[in-house]
Amino acid sequence: MPISEILTSTTFQMSLLLFVALAGYLISHRINQSAIIGIIVMGIIFGPSLLNWITYTDFVETMAHIGAIVLLFTVGLEFQIKEITKVKYLLIALIGVLVPWGAGYLIAGAFDFDFKAAVFIGTALTATSIAITANVLSEMGKLQTEAAKAIIAAAVIDDILGLMALSVSEGIVSGDISTVSLLITLGKATAFVIIGGLVGQFIFRRLICRLDDSKVCHMYPESVFIYAIMIAFFYAMAAEAVGLSAIVGSFLAGASFAGIKLEKGYIFREGAHHLQIIFGAIFFTSLGVIINLREFSLSLLVFTLVLTVVALLTKLVGCGVTAKLSGYSWKDSVAIGTGMAPRGEVAMIIALIGLSQGLVTQGAYTSVILMSLITTIIVPILLKTLVFKEGRQPSLKKHKIL
Repeated sequence: MPISEILTSTTFQMSLLLFVALAGYLISHRINQSAIIGIIVMGIIFGPSLLNWITYTDFVETMAHIGAIVLLFTVGLEFQIKEITKVKYLLIALIGVLVPWGAGYLIAGAFDFDFKAAVFIGTALTATSIAITANVLSEMGKLQTEAAKAIIAAAVIDDILGLMALSVSEGIVSGDISTVSLLITLGKATAFVIIGGLVGQFIFRRLICRLDDSKVCHMYPESVFIYAIMIAFFYAMAAEAVGLSAIVGSFLAGASFAGIKLEKGYIFREGAHHLQIIFGAIFFTSLGVIINLREFSLSLLVFTLVLTVVALLTKLVGCGVTAKLSGYSWKDSVAIGTGMAPRGEVAMIIALIGLSQGLVTQGAYTSVILMSLITTIIVPILLKTLVFKEGRQPSLKKHKIL
């Protein structure tokens, strides 16, 4: 078989992707940096920007989505469902959507992007990648802090509001905005969270307890882990079916099992943690693979840098100030504003929709992708060196009560 066919085969690409992703994980720990940074950099090196050994194919995209689902499920295990229903979290998320949306539109207009592109660029800035910050907070042992709870809860709400913002943007640029469609989107999202939470708490949670005590589980202890992951993907499918992001569903599934005591909990914990390492690494590598720096120009570089600064400041102001007004300390408020700043895969999806519909140019799309990557890389550094200076705490993964 010719070497070109070997390099582009699905098996080779899958093996190389896993190798690169896990190598980035190990290298990051070796140099005492967040795993996210090293993994994304490895994606840039082996992607189209430099070596071009890995391309963002449908296969890579699918693996990345699976990684995000698994990652958010393990994050959900740290949070009770009731913790994402507080009014202050809704306010933080709401203002954290409106401020970036308006600022992004104005900045894009100032750089002579047309109306449609400006609307979508503003919409991309509303996003918050819960996966990015959650992974960093988990590495630092900070997932149980008040600031972390606010970040995760507000980010989940932000994802729902972001879908509404996307609906509004599509309606504005097409001239066919409908109040009814917006209400339907909001109704489906609210119903999914409520019904999914109740079903998880009163049905799936009880079933996993019964399974843990069953003869089957005594013979095959891994059954608890398999059952939980099965529910995670069931919730992901359900979320997609009602028009929400799959990661909202997997997070809700994880939250349904939070705080539960199981005899075989250690198997559950270790299985989820190891799965998270593998698929989470794939997800973050894909963020580096998706961009091609070779197609970048000086004018786009200036716009991208300005857009990135605006992206950071609008979340810091919109979410941070709202958090302060909601009663958080200045330190926690800064942590919340900073933690909501990475755009990650959510902004990329919005930009991709705009590109596929011909609403944004390739240049605008590239700028949004780079902005997402820069915020993804810089936020872990800010959280570790400025916000939480006291250093890494013992990982909570070792102390879960599952």
